This record gives sequence, C-alpha cells and structure tokens, in this order.
Amino acid sequence: RSITQKVLGTTTVVNTRTLADGSEETVEYDFGKAFERLTVVDAILRYNPDIKPEQLADDASARQVAKNLGIHLKDGWGLGKVQIEIFEATAEHRLMQPTFITEYPKEVSPLARCKDSNPFVTERFEFFVGGREIANGFSELNDAEDQAERFQAQVAEKEAGDDEAMFYDEDYVMALEYGLPPTAGEGIGIDRLAMLLTNSASIRDVILFPAMRPEHKADSRKDEE
Repeated sequence: RSITQKVLGTTTVVNTRTLADGSEETVEYDFGKAFERLTVVDAILRYNPDIKPEQLADDASARQVAKNLGIHLKDGWGLGKVQIEIFEATAEHRLMQPTFITEYPKEVSPLARCKDSNPFVTERFEFFVGGREIANGFSELNDAEDQAERFQAQVAEKEAGDDEAMFYDEDYVMALEYGLPPTAGEGIGIDRLAMLLTNSASIRDVILFPAMRPEHKADSRKDEE
C-alpha cells in the first residue's frame, strides 16, 4: 500500500489486460482497503461452488475432484499437492484484488514451520494481485529432525521425476542441529511488482538486461563459434 502511494501517488493501480479473444479490458486494483485473506482450501471453494469441503479432505475424493476438472495428477502426489494443483488450475488466476493466501500444505512447503493447531498446513502465505503471485513468506522450520525428514521426502519426489523438488541439504540440517531461533521471512517478486506498477505486459519490459532465448538452435551454435 505504501509503495503504490509513494510511486503512483494513489492506492489505486490501473492496468490493461489482454483477454483470450484478443480484446483488452481496464482493471483497477485497490490497495487502499484491507487485503483479503483466504486459505488455500477457502479459495478453491470460493471459485468452485460445486465442490464441498469434505471432497478436499482426503486423497481419494480430492483426486476425483481433480479428475473431474481435467487436471493431470501423478501417482506419488499426496493430498497437499493435489489441493495445490486444484488451487492453481481454478483459483489462482482469479485472485484479482490484493489477496493473501494462507495455510499452504506441508507437502509443498518443505522449509516452512507447521501450524501448531493443524500440522497438515504451514505458517506460510503468498500474496496475489491480478492473478499473479507477488510475494511468498513463511515461518522458518527450525526442527532439524523434521527438516531432515522433509528433505528425504523431497529427494524421493525428485527421483520420481519432480523437477521442482529440492535436494537434501546436509549442511543446512547440521546448522539447524546447532539451533535456529524463531525466524520468518518474505520474498517479493520485484520484477512482477514493477510490471504491476508500470502496467507492463511482459517481464522483459522491466528487466534492464533480460535473458533472451535464441530463435533457432543453429543461431545459437553460430554464436558459440
């Protein structure tokens, strides 16, 4: 809110969006009012009124929901990953106004501390505007044994073909064994924030030296020579 006020002189951000049919629409994002807060499950239920809460509470039911929505799932994914796939496919792009999404499942948050009241989810949030993630933050997991188990689960997922899964970080686990005080942090996508504030359609428009892919492999080989 303070950033939009300082940069634009207002808490209302106006953007132009290109729709699927090629037409354009003007959208106003209101940073002046309190930001909405929804859990991952709440967001799914809001944008999928035909889905019942109990259908997201166990793996078999959630997988059936995903199947009905045409979402491809891998065999090794647990309930948390299935919920996230449904969220990303049906709710994420609809989060137009500034919104905090909370209670990300432990399965997809390997470095975040679990909630004391519900260990299935973590003390993690992501901030969305215009259907895009702008920030990600969480309370750091500081239990060495728990972190080691999560790294092992990540390794198993990577071996099963998940490119986004993490490696086992032995040094990090050792550091946690010495101790880490209660810690939390947030990462902001400055490039995406700049896109929002400047009404830019492409991230290349806000990066000083964007990385460009070669148009053809032949051109790439010629450059290397």
